[in-house]
Amino acid sequence: MADTSKPILYGYFRSTAAYRVRIAANLKGVDVQHRYVHLRKGEQKGDQYRNVNPAGLVPYWVEGELQLAQSLAIIDYLDERYPDPPLLPSDSRSRAICREISQVICCDIHPIGNLRVLNRLIEIGVEDEVRAEWSRHWIRLGFDAVEARLRRLPGPFAFGGAPSLADICLVPQVFNARRFGVDLEPYRRIREIDAAAASVEAFATARPDRQADAD
Repeated sequence: MADTSKPILYGYFRSTAAYRVRIAANLKGVDVQHRYVHLRKGEQKGDQYRNVNPAGLVPYWVEGELQLAQSLAIIDYLDERYPDPPLLPSDSRSRAICREISQVICCDIHPIGNLRVLNRLIEIGVEDEVRAEWSRHWIRLGFDAVEARLRRLPGPFAFGGAPSLADICLVPQVFNARRFGVDLEPYRRIREIDAAAASVEAFATARPDRQADAD
């Protein structure tokens, strides 16, 4: 029997948005019930999931009467509800820059290459390699901006020695970049952050290949 006292996270192992929330929940030490929605099989379009989340997207967070969509909103909620460790820097300027990096990833890169956009390209007859190059183009464009910003900031993470919201958003996008064959050699700081995160258990256990629904 499911433990109804735990928050529920609806996700898909390869969704970078759900990946972000897994990392954040792990960093906060929140014990989560994972429920899986297989996006490739179209389970997000079925009545069973639409009755939970009418938008048919993941991630989706359910905690008592609270139901919350959108990864950044969920992560912001977790940061307020569980303030230690904080996911934003302590000073206002750094917090603004941290949000900027996160939004480049979540608002500029991710929406253009998510599954429903790629599926629409299939529907209008765009061939496989053209779709892959579409994704690579937008990832590279976003990474160029993120890398330039990160080179002005201390490592090993985006803001020094501790992970922040920027790292939570960046690491899943690096996973996606590798899936689509993006050359990461020009992105020294992005690679450094990804390597630093790999040694942190909260990031490692959130990896797609370590999820129960991985296939």
